[in-house]
Amino acid sequence: MTWGVLLMAYGTASGPKDVLRYYTHIRHGRPPTEAQVQDLIARYEAIGGLSPLALITQRQACGLQAALDQRCGPNAYRVFLGLKHASPFIHEGVQAMAADGIERAVGLVLAPHFSSMSVGKYLQEAKTTIDQLDRPMTWRGIRSWAAEPGLIELLRRRIEQARESFSKAEQENLPIIFSAHNLPQRILQDGDPYPDELRTTGDLVATSLGTDHYTFSWQSAGRTSEPWMRPDILEKLQQMRQDGVTQAIICPCGFVSDHLEILYDLDIQAQDHAHQLGMHVERTTSLNDDRDFIQVLAQIVEDTAR
Repeated sequence: MTWGVLLMAYGTASGPKDVLRYYTHIRHGRPPTEAQVQDLIARYEAIGGLSPLALITQRQACGLQAALDQRCGPNAYRVFLGLKHASPFIHEGVQAMAADGIERAVGLVLAPHFSSMSVGKYLQEAKTTIDQLDRPMTWRGIRSWAAEPGLIELLRRRIEQARESFSKAEQENLPIIFSAHNLPQRILQDGDPYPDELRTTGDLVATSLGTDHYTFSWQSAGRTSEPWMRPDILEKLQQMRQDGVTQAIICPCGFVSDHLEILYDLDIQAQDHAHQLGMHVERTTSLNDDRDFIQVLAQIVEDTAR
């Protein structure tokens, strides 16, 4: 019997004309102001006019299908996309699996760290849709892959590559900043595991590198009035410079693809801030549809389906 694989990701606007719809969907149906729309469009323009996320996610899905076909045969798995804020939406992905006769499925979110406000919501939306189907479907949602050995190895390699952009003198005690998408501080009141998940990944990667020169930060906080977790990546750079640090590697291990939060928030905003501080900062390259990364995803799916 074929396993369905619902590969879930955030989704992005398809172009400038889709920004209002996309932004409104993120805000749970509350339209943004014209200024907010124009600000988001300006950020897209700064990275070339369009986020590459949609294309990358499609390539990841195609790559995962090919990898599973090669590893397990052409009829063992069938990959479907389900996006949080763009079509095909998560419920559409579930419905496509049901229409294709899938009776058992694995859910994999393209984010390694679990939080009830992020990965938890993806999984819950999929499960709610499954529960509404006319025919039953066995569901195995993957909560976390923060400690997946293949992920740790790939991040180690990315950091080693980033180190090559520094002089030998700069490489001495070169600090690493592990970052992930920010979330509101209220998650801490409920004992949400998200901060510990990020720390697990960072600790394992640092151990594999044999370094204790590393720290953590958050990035890309939402524009709301409630408090978000700290320190933000810009605050972290400021703190490090005050402590005499003049170079660092940013490893955004909470993200697997190039998109606005990488290409603008880190490559433009954080780099500009670092330059003003007189710091040399490099970012590790994203995993995207890297062949080895796709094999890691395939292994996670296989382990879950066993």
